[in-house]
Amino acid sequence: MTSSLPEHRVDVVEVGARAQPHWIRCEIGENLQFDTEVLEAYCLANRDARVYDAFVVAAAIEFCDRTKARPSTGWGRDFTLCVPVHDPEHWSSPAVSQTLYDALTSLTNDRWQISFVGRNASFHPPNQSNFNFLDDACAVMPFSDGLDSYVVAKLMERKLGHRPIRVRLGSKLQKRHKTQGTFAAVPYRVRCDKPRLVETSVRSRGFKFALISAIAAYLSQAQQIIVPESGQGVVGPALVPVGQVYEDYRCHPRFTDHMETFVSALFDYKVCYIHPRLWCTKGETLAEFLDRCPGDVGWKDTRSCWQQQRQVSVSGSFRQCGICAACLLRRMSIHAVSRSEDTETYVWENLSAVRFEEGAAPAFENKQPKGALYEYAIAGTRHLDDLANLLGSGADQTGLDQQSFWLSRSLRIPEEETRSRLGRLLGRHKEEWENFIESLGPKSFVTQWV
Repeated sequence: MTSSLPEHRVDVVEVGARAQPHWIRCEIGENLQFDTEVLEAYCLANRDARVYDAFVVAAAIEFCDRTKARPSTGWGRDFTLCVPVHDPEHWSSPAVSQTLYDALTSLTNDRWQISFVGRNASFHPPNQSNFNFLDDACAVMPFSDGLDSYVVAKLMERKLGHRPIRVRLGSKLQKRHKTQGTFAAVPYRVRCDKPRLVETSVRSRGFKFALISAIAAYLSQAQQIIVPESGQGVVGPALVPVGQVYEDYRCHPRFTDHMETFVSALFDYKVCYIHPRLWCTKGETLAEFLDRCPGDVGWKDTRSCWQQQRQVSVSGSFRQCGICAACLLRRMSIHAVSRSEDTETYVWENLSAVRFEEGAAPAFENKQPKGALYEYAIAGTRHLDDLANLLGSGADQTGLDQQSFWLSRSLRIPEEETRSRLGRLLGRHKEEWENFIESLGPKSFVTQWV
């Protein structure tokens, strides 16, 4: 049967090589650009070619994801991808290829056909490295500038007795942290002029971060990967997707369970993704941190916002927007622990304003009730409000049953237990959200939207 999905064929090639006829050419070094300095930490430990190949595969998947827009009706796309690797027989084995397919499909809901061919030239890693780990390293943690990353890292450090190895994620962090230690940046970036990078959902980002964290665990011989997101960030995007998009499982045990199987097959090394804050709200996680680390105010310098600097700067100062789903969840959680932040933390300084545009900093220009920021604000408010009302909605019982099933299966605990814990999490979120909305007052534009 012929596929009805939009097909996108990409041939990854080495320098100077030709792509297959009628395939999109993706050249290593040109479209998939590697930072030699950053790559040292990943590739010099044991000169394992599978590590470098894994980066090429992840970068190629991101290239596919970003160069093919999702259809205006529906969601899925059909990708055919060919990647050169050092050991194509290993990558093509059912144990590796099938588990890779399972992980990608569960994450993106696209159809992937990935084939592997032998490289023409072997990759030669750099000759020098600063590869230093703690002797008793037992865990790594993907680390961003976010609130959950900061407070969970501190909490896990107290629990483990030493600091987990931090794996820096995100291109915006790369320049700042590039020289600050092992795994201080993502070692590659995707670049393309034709076709352009047109797709913004980039669900493959979850695969990229999960794989980089697994590579760091494999190289450091750590057995655990700590997923720092609290409950709303893990199950919320899967329970309450935006519009008609496919559920977001980037931090969900359903996806990390697939990744464990794939990583084990690829590297012959067992890692375990753990979710220590899965059953807690962000507010409860912050409350525990404040109780255990009362003198630590570093959480105030964290950044939760999705927006880039050009979109949310006020008089040259980079702020957080304050109105996207991530910012609203942050503000709600900080309210739940009776703390506050400086007014200048957010572009939308006053959520109690009667009108949307009145809540923004006076010097901010792009504050009219139209455009992307306005849509983000409405979508963020609806997401948190819909999540708060799930337990009381009979129509959403099927979604709750499905999540209880997936969580039970992935975490290997009784379904009755996952249902009970999920209910408590959603009940606590509802309480925090309603208290937050009440604090804004009945005339707030957010309250009016709710």
